[in-house]
Amino acid sequence: MKRQIKKVTSSMHSLFNLAQMQKVYRKPPGEIPGTPIHTGIQRLDEVLLTVHDFDEDHYTAVPIKEISTSASYLEDDSKTWIQVQGLHEIDKLKAVWDYFELHPLVQEDIVSTSQRPKIEPYPDIVFIVLRMITPKTESDGSLSLETEQVSIVLGINYVLSFQESDKPVFDPILKRLKLSNTYLRNLGTDYLAYALIDTIVDHYFQALDLIGESIDELDELIISDSKESYLQKIQALRKDLNFFRKSVWSLREGVNNLIRDKSPYITDEVKVYLRDVSDHVVQVIDNIEINREMIYGLIDIYMSGLSNRMNEVMKVLTIIATIFIPLTFVAGIYGMNFDPETSPLNMPELKWYYGYPFAIVLMLVMALSLVAYFRKKGWL
Repeated sequence: MKRQIKKVTSSMHSLFNLAQMQKVYRKPPGEIPGTPIHTGIQRLDEVLLTVHDFDEDHYTAVPIKEISTSASYLEDDSKTWIQVQGLHEIDKLKAVWDYFELHPLVQEDIVSTSQRPKIEPYPDIVFIVLRMITPKTESDGSLSLETEQVSIVLGINYVLSFQESDKPVFDPILKRLKLSNTYLRNLGTDYLAYALIDTIVDHYFQALDLIGESIDELDELIISDSKESYLQKIQALRKDLNFFRKSVWSLREGVNNLIRDKSPYITDEVKVYLRDVSDHVVQVIDNIEINREMIYGLIDIYMSGLSNRMNEVMKVLTIIATIFIPLTFVAGIYGMNFDPETSPLNMPELKWYYGYPFAIVLMLVMALSLVAYFRKKGWL
């Protein structure tokens, strides 16, 4: 049971804490629009640049220090993916942005890590912002969730991706690029952009599975015992799901716009695959809504458990008070200070040798009779 509680607690607090960090780090008010200011957490010591150059016949991955090194790859007919990991070195990123002549607002959004997911067309590129949510294994073996912003720039024959960390989320894409005669190698960079989006969306299902397991475990714990600490866990889960919903909801509209609008950067062949991504995003949203309903159900179960416990306590107290009321009445009668010599109404029990045992036995019989009556009624 303790192991279950630890697992539930770990998975419930991670998203909420990261969501709070997103709220704390923001660009100062009044800055010029398009001013790139890193508002996230520094996750790497330095910004890493990797060039992935490929076509139907070859694939090459080269780490680089300066973006100018990639000129030879960008100037030929091959397709190029420049993977940028780390967003804290603005000068190094500025060199990348200036090389591709990215709009200042795009530059600002890349390093402003509290952006909501969106897909925006520009005259020479398509700019995509996503929220990546991935499971993480803690040192104690439990699972938690991590989140970071991923930005994708789709241009003619090239793709730029910007991550906050170097997590190997896109490793499956790299493995597929090494294989010949695949869609990634044969189709254009719009298919690569689709593959990156699809990989991020697939991780949403893993995160939702983890949250669903936490909800089920917490449900069992609440049914067995409604502790006050469980309410805090429920509230943390509710905030996590709200953050998750905010991170996914607007993505559906952006993907649908890509499918619906005509763009020189998205071919009709790739739009078929984007419809599949749209379907997956709808499934994610549906699962989020189901989990939110389950959270509200947990709150109802918790409150019902508290109410039942309170009713049980009140029932016990009421039964005890009901038993002692007649006993108090008897004790009060025989506790009156009447002198049997002078009182006009004689109380012979006060002079009776067995008066005290009689009073005790009388009260005991009354108490037992009430207990037997309560049992017969099913109140005990």
